[in-house]
Amino acid sequence: MTLDVEKVERLKGRMSEFIQQLQNEICAGLETLEGTARFREDAWERAGGGGGRSRVLEGGTVLEKAGVNISVVHGQLEEAFANRLQGEGRHFWAGGLSLVLHPRNPHVPTVHANFRFIHQGPKAWFGGGADLTPYYLYDEDAVHFHRTLKAACDKHDPAYYPQFKSTCDKYFYLRHREECRGIGGLFFEDLGGQDLERELAFVMDAGRAFLPAYLPIAERRKNTPYTEPQRFWQEVRRGRYVEFNLVYDRGTVFGLETKGRTESILMSLPPQVRWLYDHHPVPGTEEARLLDVLRTPRDWAAGGQEG
Repeated sequence: MTLDVEKVERLKGRMSEFIQQLQNEICAGLETLEGTARFREDAWERAGGGGGRSRVLEGGTVLEKAGVNISVVHGQLEEAFANRLQGEGRHFWAGGLSLVLHPRNPHVPTVHANFRFIHQGPKAWFGGGADLTPYYLYDEDAVHFHRTLKAACDKHDPAYYPQFKSTCDKYFYLRHREECRGIGGLFFEDLGGQDLERELAFVMDAGRAFLPAYLPIAERRKNTPYTEPQRFWQEVRRGRYVEFNLVYDRGTVFGLETKGRTESILMSLPPQVRWLYDHHPVPGTEEARLLDVLRTPRDWAAGGQEG
């Protein structure tokens, strides 16, 4: 299929406008959740072309660290890295939004989302998704998160959710730990490119589904009392989050390889984390139950059975 360059240029403009709007909407919703703390904004420029707008909140009552970043970058890729992408040639354009929220209360899950559009040579494609990483598993929260994302998918194609849910479970898997990072969500790397207008419409709906998928969970759990041992467990599990982002995460690699802003790329890392030698939770505890669930993905949209 020959790429319609004029259409792609229009889609770049629409994607750029959308991620700016989505950043504003998400930050406003999170500041309402937080109450008093506010995002700090940094605008930055990339030496090779383009730039972005990073918004980071630290030290909040609910959100210990949160980043909601957008970027639109373009220029020349290193040849070795260009050969690893889906398109051809060294020239590229990439626009997207990426967020990671690390709550203070261990009963509130960490969450990540990313929505992007990339153009490289004769190919343009959308990617992204959202996934939830709880420290203490509440089944109803996992069900709500997945069903909200599934509803956004079903508006466009009933095949999307099962496909992207499965891809998410496989992608956010720590092979060296033999466990998933969290309870998943959606992850897609290429929607096919047959109808980019239709694909953009889906990405917009998926992006707008983030707040209704996450905010009710955070509101429900933010005032749950917690103990120092529960906070300790949260910091241990955050170590797994760091391991994934620094060992496997393709978005981190893409940002660094394209010489993006390092502070914005690594904003995904939590503020406090710990690694303990050969640490295992006590059998029969909620901590042990979480690990059991993370070893076998579940069908949360259907209520949480294994499969």
